[in-house]
Amino acid sequence: MEQQVQIDPSKLSPADKQDLQQILSNEQQKIQVHQTVHHLTNVCWTKCIQGKIGRNTLEKNELSCAQNCVNRWMDANLAVISHLESLRGSQ
Repeated sequence: MEQQVQIDPSKLSPADKQDLQQILSNEQQKIQVHQTVHHLTNVCWTKCIQGKIGRNTLEKNELSCAQNCVNRWMDANLAVISHLESLRGSQ
């Protein structure tokens, strides 16, 4: 069992506070990636996988559907990000 160390944030130097903030930001990004992958897996699985998986592989049409589902999701997200960046740039 790991022992937890308690640190008083008020005693951290500005550089340490910045490092800690960066670590927390990185961890939050990891969580967001995991949540996105989980959501995308659920959506594309529900849409594309219709039957039992009998041979440890997907049927050709299921695999194609899943790949297309992920690709369309990525395309849509990139389009949204690009649009938001253009809005931010025009302000």
